Amino acid sequence: MNYRLIAKLLGSICYLIGGMMVFSLPWAWPALSGTNLSRPVETGGLIALCISIAICGLVGLVLRRWGKNAAIVLYRKEAMAVVGLSWVLATLLGALPFYFSGTSRGRENSTAPRPGSPIRMSLVDCMFESQSGFSTTGATVLTQIEDPELVPRCILFWRSSTHFLGGLGIIVLFVAVLGQGSAGKVMMRAEMPGPSKEGSQERMQHTAWVFTAIYCGLNAALAILLKIEGALVLSQGMSWFDALCHAFGTMATGGFSTHDCSIGYYNSQVIEYTITVFMILAGTNFTLLYFVLIFRPGKLWMDVEWRMYIAIILVVTMAIIGIAMYGYEDFNPERKLGPWEEFSQALRYGLFQVVSIMTTTGYGTHNFDAWHNFGRGALFLLMFIGGCAGSTGGGLKVIRHVLFVKILRLEIEKSYRPNVVRHLRLAGYTINDPELYKNILLYFGLILAIFALSWLALLLIEPDATWEARNQLDNKLIDSASAVAATLNNIGPGLGIVGAKENYADFNALSKLLFTFLMMLGRLEIFSILVLCVPSFWMNR
Repeated sequence: MNYRLIAKLLGSICYLIGGMMVFSLPWAWPALSGTNLSRPVETGGLIALCISIAICGLVGLVLRRWGKNAAIVLYRKEAMAVVGLSWVLATLLGALPFYFSGTSRGRENSTAPRPGSPIRMSLVDCMFESQSGFSTTGATVLTQIEDPELVPRCILFWRSSTHFLGGLGIIVLFVAVLGQGSAGKVMMRAEMPGPSKEGSQERMQHTAWVFTAIYCGLNAALAILLKIEGALVLSQGMSWFDALCHAFGTMATGGFSTHDCSIGYYNSQVIEYTITVFMILAGTNFTLLYFVLIFRPGKLWMDVEWRMYIAIILVVTMAIIGIAMYGYEDFNPERKLGPWEEFSQALRYGLFQVVSIMTTTGYGTHNFDAWHNFGRGALFLLMFIGGCAGSTGGGLKVIRHVLFVKILRLEIEKSYRPNVVRHLRLAGYTINDPELYKNILLYFGLILAIFALSWLALLLIEPDATWEARNQLDNKLIDSASAVAATLNNIGPGLGIVGAKENYADFNALSKLLFTFLMMLGRLEIFSILVLCVPSFWMNR
């Protein structure tokens, strides 16, 4: 193991994270962040960011100096070590602005007529929030993010910036900006989500540049659209601060918002449908988006995974609309709406929430936890599907489900026709790769095992008092399962006490550390993190 080379590359990651923090500094001025202009400059947030930037620079300098003379020969083990350790390092460095600024997650007795004193984020809270941002999960411990006295705007912008960095992957950005030759190819393959690691070009650095350009372009386009739409449909408009933060959360499929009610705060169909379209784009393989940009849109429809991705969204949305309109009264509780208005409401809320969960974004416009049990169950299952491979979405990925069903069908046929030789076919091509079969089945098995063990662990370490305080002890089994699924698959909101209008603040420190680990596992698709726990991995070749 070439430890000096690992240190050198991690030092560059520190510089990248510290450099990204610089862009949060201007938002400490109220005029930029859209808050009360009479408020003073957020000196606490400014100082915290400056200290954090200095620490990132210092740690980066030490690591770079130690690895100064390292030979640039990056093998698979070193690549996996850099990828895994970079996310651990990002979690720690990303937590610094929250910690040094004294950010509070809420107030004691916040629902009382006179709320109590602020509850400062603990170090575990800061690590949870940091990893939730970098892994694009969007789970939060902050209960009153709209209060600048509790959460400085510059720290809130840094919170959304972790989505931007984590969306396409720190390593992909690292390869794009600095370039690592053949080493970059290994690193990208270790970091990019999905069973297919190939990009749209032969050279990995060029691929990273293309993906980064598409990603940044879509972020910019959405921010501009939101700003314009806010001016047209909202009486108070939308600040650049809100537009950028929600663009970062959408294209990274993260879900961090600048409002406690998420996208529902705006109560605008135009904004909701715009974000829905961009969430669908974010969950699409970026290779396909590249083909669309070079005027080859046919590639999009020819792709089996993308067709299945859209089909699942449409089928589940229509099923939820049917239940909501004819089997449940949630969208029209007083039955004052006509048939068309009722359908419009159900489509508006149903489609947004299905796309949000399917793409693992986690934004909310409606309290889906109050829906019919069928709708809640459908959303829970969507957590285990996710977006397309090569997208910013989390989950197991649609292509794995497609291949799993095809492999299962072949195995069923083999059980009663053992002499028939039939190869797996996908999009008209024959796939004769036993290693792929094994990897697909192994991944499904690992996800199931990790989910089950983590669920049991959470039931053990989280006291019943967490639910008893809300008179919901009977829901502990389901709520715990949804919390594990939501963090492992990088969704964010789950059911019950972690539902659309809730958060993770009430869990104890051990549970939050478990969630932090699960978010990291889900973002890096298990292996790049699990190998760090194997002693033989760190031994010399």
